[in-house]
Amino acid sequence: MSEKYKPRFPRMAQLKTVADLRHYLQTNDIDLPVDEALVPPSESPFNQSIPLKSGKTIGNSLCILPMEGWDGTTEGRPTDLTRNRWQKFAISGAKLLFGCEAVAVCHSGKANPNQLVLNEETFADFVALRRLLLEEHTAAFGTTDDLVIGLQLTHSGRFCKPNSSKTFEPKIVYSHPILNSKFGMAADYPPLLDEDIDRVIEQYVDAAVLAQKAGFDFVDVKHCHGYLGHEFLSAVHREGRYGGSFENRTRYLRTIVAGIHKAAPGLEIGIRLSAFDMLPFRKGPADIGIPEAIEPYPFAFGGASNGLEPDLTETKALLSLVESLGIQLVCITGGSPYYNPHLMRPALFPPSDGYLPPEDPLLGVKRQIDVTYALKLAFPELVFIGSGYSYLQEWLPHVAQHVLRSGMADSVGFGRMVLSYPTMPADLLAGRSLVRNQICRTFSDCTTAPRNGLVSGCYPLDTLYKKSPEAGQLKAIKERL
Repeated sequence: MSEKYKPRFPRMAQLKTVADLRHYLQTNDIDLPVDEALVPPSESPFNQSIPLKSGKTIGNSLCILPMEGWDGTTEGRPTDLTRNRWQKFAISGAKLLFGCEAVAVCHSGKANPNQLVLNEETFADFVALRRLLLEEHTAAFGTTDDLVIGLQLTHSGRFCKPNSSKTFEPKIVYSHPILNSKFGMAADYPPLLDEDIDRVIEQYVDAAVLAQKAGFDFVDVKHCHGYLGHEFLSAVHREGRYGGSFENRTRYLRTIVAGIHKAAPGLEIGIRLSAFDMLPFRKGPADIGIPEAIEPYPFAFGGASNGLEPDLTETKALLSLVESLGIQLVCITGGSPYYNPHLMRPALFPPSDGYLPPEDPLLGVKRQIDVTYALKLAFPELVFIGSGYSYLQEWLPHVAQHVLRSGMADSVGFGRMVLSYPTMPADLLAGRSLVRNQICRTFSDCTTAPRNGLVSGCYPLDTLYKKSPEAGQLKAIKERL
């Protein structure tokens, strides 16, 4: 995004006090909860531990969300950049690492050529990555007894790019009238056969067995952001065992979970879920995002038939199933970064393949908080991790504190925030003032870079990326755009 771009909404850094934020929210009719003051660490909900039914305890109510760097080897192994990012997770102070990053269960399921893959050949690398987390966390905080570490397992489905960052090699569940065209697929592009899906399920189970052997506490069976697991949930027009009815559309999840329980007994399972979805958006007048026109729109899982607002009826049915399967950890997100990124990643400055925000990004933050709260009320025994907080910037603590002390979520997730400011959770837990010049300002460079074949990182604030050769390439790409 050009530096000449003048946002339609004020930057969060322009709101200098809590009173300024509250006045802005009231003036613009945005009912976002904000605490006036932060309480001392001894009273803070940030320091509240979370007991799990497994007997494990999460040491506090802050979480690191899975963040991929597009920086592994083409064989799916970590590099120094990968290890640098995982080290940031370890020293963050958060006691729940929800998946660390998206790890493909097979080469053909990668979202980019440099995504990590867990298989027999790369197994030792994951043992070493987990050891790195434990060593760095121990050095910073003295113990890992209350640290819970997951590994997110994924297949990228419609958005597979295993061999070239410029070429999709899609594995789709059904033909989508908008997304097929949007991403260069013919209307009759063949979907996966039921037998193909059976094989992917086996690969999930195989990867989960290896994750358990490597020492991870749980695996996240990813069901968000338009990837394969998420696409099954909206496969209302697919025929066969994996589409049509709600029972068939959830068969993929049920079969993976049953396979993991059988092959890796004792391994906990979590799920990161796009709890709601909407129509795909595109650039409209003045590059502002507008929804595609199709009504009724049956493909928004957790969305109304008009494709423009949440409807959590099926989401609640899914979470009832999740609870019955013995899953307790649920991380809530929404939509997809490929076709409606403002839903899950509110920002003033969109990535290169995005659009200018069609709404005040604070409304996007509020939507995710409200959805998480509604689901927490419906399923009080599940442990809900909220996301979408980064846009709040220096006001994140004031909103997050209110959310936690009011029982609107069990844990607050940190995403791109910790790329620029890895110890922000630790500072909150200790009651220290935030370091303002490290706070993510949501310029979306961490997404624009990989969308253009570069590694992901915080190019504006992290010296490692700021001084890298890729920084110059990214600047040239943005100037071209």
